[in-house]
Amino acid sequence: MSEMVKDIENAVETTENVEIVEAQEAETAKAEEKAKKPAAAKSAAAKPPKQKGMKIPYERRKSLYGYGFIALWFFGSIYFFIMPVIESIIWSFCDTIPLTGGGGMSLDFVGLKNYDNALTVHTTYATSLSEVLGNTILKTPLILIFSIFIAIILNQKFKGRTLARAVFFLPVIIATGPVIDIINGNMDSAGTNGGSEQFNSLFETDLVGDLLTYLGIYNISDKLTEIINTLTSDIFNLVWNSGIQILLFLSALQTIPFSAKEAAQMEGATSWEYFWKITLPYISPMIVASLVYTIVDSFVDPENPVMTIVLGMGKNWEFGYQAAMLWLYFAIVAVALGIVLAIVNKFVYYEVG
Repeated sequence: MSEMVKDIENAVETTENVEIVEAQEAETAKAEEKAKKPAAAKSAAAKPPKQKGMKIPYERRKSLYGYGFIALWFFGSIYFFIMPVIESIIWSFCDTIPLTGGGGMSLDFVGLKNYDNALTVHTTYATSLSEVLGNTILKTPLILIFSIFIAIILNQKFKGRTLARAVFFLPVIIATGPVIDIINGNMDSAGTNGGSEQFNSLFETDLVGDLLTYLGIYNISDKLTEIINTLTSDIFNLVWNSGIQILLFLSALQTIPFSAKEAAQMEGATSWEYFWKITLPYISPMIVASLVYTIVDSFVDPENPVMTIVLGMGKNWEFGYQAAMLWLYFAIVAVALGIVLAIVNKFVYYEVG
């Protein structure tokens, strides 16, 4: 009897143990499910939402956006720049005859006739080329020297430095056609009649000529007098044409390391030696940039003799002749720049590292 009781108790204990184990397993399963739900929610949140109709990868879409922005510039350059350049080359080998009907231009191929006529038949084109080259050779060094001198002054610390910088850069901002015409006294071309002499006299001076006359050496040589008049008769235009160069040299001067000045002072270098051995080598790359800008600016000045002739050809509808003159002019400018750069680059100091 006692054995049966023990068996029953053992069975009851086993049943209770089984129930406890099952309950523990159920609680563990519930806990695991609760732990899985936040992880699943996090993974679902981490995945980007699917966009309907957007099957292009994100990196590819960024590239397409970039090409879209560039396309405006690309097609604009082709239509407004490259095509007219090619067309002008074609026209330079042709006689152009405007059509009276629906507009347009009739082209008659003549080969190198326009180029030959520009150099041999035209009465003033060849002489104007030499005149522009001579003026550029004379004025370019003067503009560069003046720009370096003013930039060194403006780089110093003094009261009103910002205003002084603005004054020298102001011509670059207001250098429009009508303004420069009025200042130069060309009131008729600017649409204003009268008063040009009084206004123009505000901007003209001949201090150098007066000084040389006072010293008695002004009329020693006609050639020397002509050169002095060319270089110094219009100081205002010198300042007017030096704004960009002054800005370039000013930025170059501010990049000279202070350690170079300290080393020069420790070695006992004078200001003159510091300029030639420290300042000039450091700003020499900017001298090249300013030199190219000054030469190109001189050649494309609408008031120089060659540009005056070329621009006047368009009024007579001689576009083929005009194109030939322009391409000859472009070739001469390119050759001049190539020679100047080949010479100047040998003396340029480039800091490495």
